[in-house]
Amino acid sequence: MRYLLATCVAVALCAAAPAFSQVSNDVVKIGVLNDQSGLYADLSGAGSTVAAKMAVEDFGGTVLGKPIELISADHQNKPDVGSTIARRWIDTEKVDAIVDVPHSATALAVLSVTREKQKVLLLSGPAYVEFTGKDCSPTTVHWTYDSYAMANGTARAMVKQGGDSWFFLTGDNAGSHSQEREATAFVQKAGGTVVGNVRHPLNTSDFSSYLLQAQQSKAKVIGLANAGGDTVNAIKQANEFGLVQGGQKLAGLLMFITDVKAVGLDQAKGLVITDAFYWDTDDRTREWSRRFMKLHNGRAPTSIQAGVYGAVLHYLKAVQAAGTDEGIAVTAKMKELPVRDFFSDDYRIRQDGRLVRDMYLLQVKAPQESKEPWDIFKVVARIPGDEAYRPMAEGRCPLVKQD
Repeated sequence: MRYLLATCVAVALCAAAPAFSQVSNDVVKIGVLNDQSGLYADLSGAGSTVAAKMAVEDFGGTVLGKPIELISADHQNKPDVGSTIARRWIDTEKVDAIVDVPHSATALAVLSVTREKQKVLLLSGPAYVEFTGKDCSPTTVHWTYDSYAMANGTARAMVKQGGDSWFFLTGDNAGSHSQEREATAFVQKAGGTVVGNVRHPLNTSDFSSYLLQAQQSKAKVIGLANAGGDTVNAIKQANEFGLVQGGQKLAGLLMFITDVKAVGLDQAKGLVITDAFYWDTDDRTREWSRRFMKLHNGRAPTSIQAGVYGAVLHYLKAVQAAGTDEGIAVTAKMKELPVRDFFSDDYRIRQDGRLVRDMYLLQVKAPQESKEPWDIFKVVARIPGDEAYRPMAEGRCPLVKQD
């Protein structure tokens, strides 16, 4: 009888165990990993850390009765540096989740570590579409945008406007290659042609030889398949070379509000881009963005920084709902819960890790149209998420059962 009673008590305790919160090391620790000193610093960098802190504060500062801690580091756009930091964070500093990680090659290196360690990776910064394809992982969520969605909106719009011949100026890295590949497919699908391309090293200061090839191609559209400082320098030098004045149009395939600000409205006016967020869209985005600006030297948030806020907030909601900070369980809960924040209206995370959100087709205003320093874009169209992103079946993520 005593044995039976003891067995029943043991079974009852085991059955009840999942109801108790399980937080490793009595703290939920999040690492913001990005470029803090290079060509992606403005669009990510310190601003992403500010956004992550806002999310922690808005959540309440604790989860499951435990404190939430934030740390950050500069991966210098180097895969070996990024993976080394990720491994040290997880093994030594007991980080539970890593967020942001612009520069797709570095993000891939970090993903290999988080997959091995079964830690959550929230990608707001990189564009590489295969994070939800062949390189998908059970603990990775691709949060803000990808090269497919960006190219989808911009390439189709440019061809529709008559830009039916393209030349690509492409950064020589995984994310930029993905931009060119996706844009090429959309250009051709829309009835356009690609007449050539050229690839440049990361963080290029002199684009003259590349722009000369673009000019000589006679293409109607020069597709800029790069990002950050490379995009800014390419646009400035294209204007110096007279490409736009000569009738060629520039298409930024991965361009952010900070890039346009750096170029200036006089040189960027009329440029069409696709993005997941613009701060001046509605009352909710304006309210949050004004808070961000006060904390970040008056600078408007990029979609990457807004995405970091949303990713951290949703992660903490999932930890709370799952009753644990264990990576597999939390990621599964993130996929169950609807995504709700100041620019996300009941969006969902697919089984391949893709957050399907609406995208915006934006056009840069002329200087005389701008009413304040960060009054940069006109919203041309809102693209439903189901139309913007690659269908899950086409990605062939190993996590997804194929028919």
